[in-house]
Amino acid sequence: MNEHDPQPHGPSSEPPPLPPGAHQHAAKAPAKRWFDGPLIALTPFLGGALIGLVLRLVFNGDPGSAWAPMLTVFILLAPIAIGASTVYLAERQQARRLRYHFFAPWLSVTLCMAGTMLFVLEGAICVVLIWPLFAVLGSIGGMLMGALCRWAGWSKTPTVYSLAILPLLLTSLGIGHDEPQRLERTERSVLIHAAPDAVWRQLLDADHIRAEEVDRAWMYRIGVPTPLAGLTHEDAAGLTREVRMGKGIHFRQRSADWQPGRYVQWQYQFAPDSVPPGALDDHVEIGGRYFDLTGTRYTLTPRGADTELSIRMDYRVSTGFNWYAAPLARWLIGDFSDTILQFYRHRAEAAAG
Repeated sequence: MNEHDPQPHGPSSEPPPLPPGAHQHAAKAPAKRWFDGPLIALTPFLGGALIGLVLRLVFNGDPGSAWAPMLTVFILLAPIAIGASTVYLAERQQARRLRYHFFAPWLSVTLCMAGTMLFVLEGAICVVLIWPLFAVLGSIGGMLMGALCRWAGWSKTPTVYSLAILPLLLTSLGIGHDEPQRLERTERSVLIHAAPDAVWRQLLDADHIRAEEVDRAWMYRIGVPTPLAGLTHEDAAGLTREVRMGKGIHFRQRSADWQPGRYVQWQYQFAPDSVPPGALDDHVEIGGRYFDLTGTRYTLTPRGADTELSIRMDYRVSTGFNWYAAPLARWLIGDFSDTILQFYRHRAEAAAG
């Protein structure tokens, strides 16, 4: 057989030719990129976070203004909109389980809050304090949207839009601007193995305070600067205690009601420069619109050779969601009270020993 002989009949080793236009169609088909899958999976979370970030940019007014971020309508409705948007975008991709509806908004809320910190809209203190509430409300929004996606036969898009616009509409109508005041009190005590006079000296003058002496208190763990010193002098008006904290914070405690070695009642005085810009979040600033310490009383009671030191802290919480803010403040101040009593105990016992 030579090269001019015809090929034998039978199956050919060459593949059959492609139909006309197949080369053109194959050239137009985009190659699947490695990051397409993760990007699609993240789209619901990024979309939900973006909704929340836009709302936070709108609600960026000063404390007490018509568009302040501490308004009830923003605090309650923004996370619901974040959760609903997250689940809606996820359901457009594929049906999700109930567990997804509940937990997925948590990631969107976290991404949203990370964005507020990135754009210096919020500080770490406020983010830590408000995250639990936003997570729960985000889950509520996700569950509601999940139920609509399962059982409603109509488009969910108008629902998502209405949830995002509702805070703007209610604020424009002046709804949710109330800031009722709530006065609270926290009391704690500790037994100190030292005489009342030794404890009294520590109460009046505490200098060179090290962070490790007090930073177990949660308010310091989440970003409140630790105290550096508290030194007292007496003048015609009574006792004045100069308090210095980290990041340049300084203020006075004044007392016209005290008995040496028995008790002292402090009132707080804040100057316009007591809290430098950026040292504390506006929402948790002591003496601010939403929170204030109205008085602190220390009482020393002899217990044989020991002393029982008690602290009573009075404070004010003024928000439209005091049902959340007041218990949170009670926990933080109670935890601080325990820490500061232990600080005085260690110092007094060390001095007496």
